[in-house]
Amino acid sequence: MKAVIQRVSQSSVTIENKIVAKIQKGLLVLLGIEEADAHEDVVWLASKIANLRIFGDENEVMNRSLKDIDGEVIVVSQFTLHALTKKGNRPSYIKAAKPDSAIPLYEKFVSQMELEIGKKVQTGQFGADMKVSLLNDGPVTIIIDTKNKE
Repeated sequence: MKAVIQRVSQSSVTIENKIVAKIQKGLLVLLGIEEADAHEDVVWLASKIANLRIFGDENEVMNRSLKDIDGEVIVVSQFTLHALTKKGNRPSYIKAAKPDSAIPLYEKFVSQMELEIGKKVQTGQFGADMKVSLLNDGPVTIIIDTKNKE
């Protein structure tokens, strides 16, 4: 799994001119799932994201996690995170999981994030044409790949 995590002061997801998710202070998580991903990736990544100390403390030092600040989360599925661009100019998405395996892992990830932070996680819609809006706070953007746990 690959995740692009953006600290936001606000974010929303719109589908067919209707806002389906909207948060204030928290994280926008763009989640890419590949065929090799499993339940262990879900558990590890959700815990890592919920506990990342990327929010300011009283001294404005990044020392607090999403859990510490009682922040909100939007998770958006994004298969394009697994684009292969080495050959030619048209990205290949061969590593991205097909919907029959990606959807269950996506849903498990959302559920696991809810367990980690103790509140509802908002989402986009798997496979939909979404308009994602955000006000990146910082800006803080972090990329995590569960296949590269250093």
